[in-house]
This record gives sequence, C-alpha cells and structure tokens, in this order.
Amino acid sequence: MFRPRAAMLTLYGDYVLRRGGEIGIGSLVRLLSNFGLSEQAIRSAVSRMCRSGLLKAKRNNRKSYYSLTSEGHSLLTEGAQRIFRRNKSHWDGNWNIITYSIPERMRETRDRLRLELGWMGYGALGEATWISPNDRTREVKNLLKRLNIEEYVHIFSAQHQDSTAPREIVSRCWDLGKIDGKYADFLTEYHPKLEGHLKRLQAGETIEPSECFVERFKLIHEFRKFPFFDPDLPSELLPENWLRPQAAALFDEYHNLLNEKANEYFNSVCENY
Repeated sequence: MFRPRAAMLTLYGDYVLRRGGEIGIGSLVRLLSNFGLSEQAIRSAVSRMCRSGLLKAKRNNRKSYYSLTSEGHSLLTEGAQRIFRRNKSHWDGNWNIITYSIPERMRETRDRLRLELGWMGYGALGEATWISPNDRTREVKNLLKRLNIEEYVHIFSAQHQDSTAPREIVSRCWDLGKIDGKYADFLTEYHPKLEGHLKRLQAGETIEPSECFVERFKLIHEFRKFPFFDPDLPSELLPENWLRPQAAALFDEYHNLLNEKANEYFNSVCENY
C-alpha cells in the first residue's frame, strides 16, 4: 500500500517538518513499521533520499539522525502550502502564459519543467504553451533559475480575445470531471471513517494514540496527492457543485480530530529512541 519514499515524505511533511526537521532512524523504523514497511526498505529509502539531496545524516552517541536539507525543506514546505492553502481569490480575467523552446539535447530538463508546471497548477494548452488563471510568475522564475533555462522560456500575462468561453479553455487543459471523481472517492471513503470516529468518542470509548497516528497518516497520505492534479482554479472557472470544498472541509475536520493523540504517539516513539 505504501511505497517507502512516499511514506517518508508524508511523515516528514506532516510531523518532522513541524519539529525541527530531524528524526532518528530508530524512530523512522518504528513509526513506518505500522504500515508494513521493513527496516531494510526504510533504510534503503533514507539512503536514496540522502543521495538525491533531500536528507542529510548526523551521528550522535552511535545513533543516526536524518534531517531535511534546504532543498527537502523547501519541497515539503511548498507541498504543505498546496495541501492546506485554499484559493479563494476572484479571477481578474488574465491568463498567466508560459511558452518555451528548449533544445532536444535538454529533453530531461524540458520534461522536468513540464512536471513542475503541472505541480504549480498550469495546464498544457499546446505542446509548448502552458496557462494558468493564477499568477505564479515568481515561482516560475525561481524554477527557471534552478533549472538554468531562463533563456528558453517566456512568461506573459494576457486576456483571451475571441468568443471561446473561459470554461471551454479550461476543459482543453484539465479534465475536471476526472478530478472531481477523485474527490468523490475520497468523500466516500473518509466520511464514514470520520462519522465512526465521532460515534466512538460520543460513546465514551478510549481511542489509542497509535490508532490515531495510523489513521491521520493514511488521511494525509491520500489527500496530499490532490495538488498533483488539481490546478486550484478560481471559482469562476469551476463546474457547479465542485466537490473540493467538501473534501477539504472533511480533511480539515478529521485531521484536527486525530491531531492531539497522533502527535502524542509520534512524540512517544521519538523520545524512546
């Protein structure tokens, strides 16, 4: 169910990032063993993340600790903002447009640009033309500098001038029906879980911290996928009865409900290492 690297990112993003960004290898093994991951798989994932520049190691009294690098910290901070931030701004009618002409010899960099633009909420209007109703010029410029491709990319802000409706343009760039279906699946799975948890509390049942940790981990692990394919469009460009607000409200309520005891379990495991 959980891939080691993805599970590590969820754990660092929802727990470790808020506590200084460092955790011991023994704590990692204990926490992630709740999801069927072996010690070997976890250690291998840690090593790969160190080689890729996301984590760095430290030894203290013969124990190993792993903290986020500046790159890892930026990655997870941006991810957390996308998960917890909701776009409530009104659209001014302007499109932020990215065009590029990147040489074939830089294919890997071009593919990375496309991936990152999609993550930022841009959609492909053409093969080398990406658009967004949200102005993310600052973020795009930082990306271009990081990839060293400023000379190959142009950024525009413009209004559409022909009779094509804005929502029709949106439909060419994003499959909102498919995205809405994913939100529907999330609601179908997690609404009963939230209701069941509330009923157990109302009945006076004591719910163990370890169970709250596991359920909160699964919740955030599932919800953190949405920013990868939801462009976070302004309400003027969304279909009626768009399910994201319902899904986000359920996520917030359940996440907050699990928060105290989940943190209690996490802290107890870290203190024991």
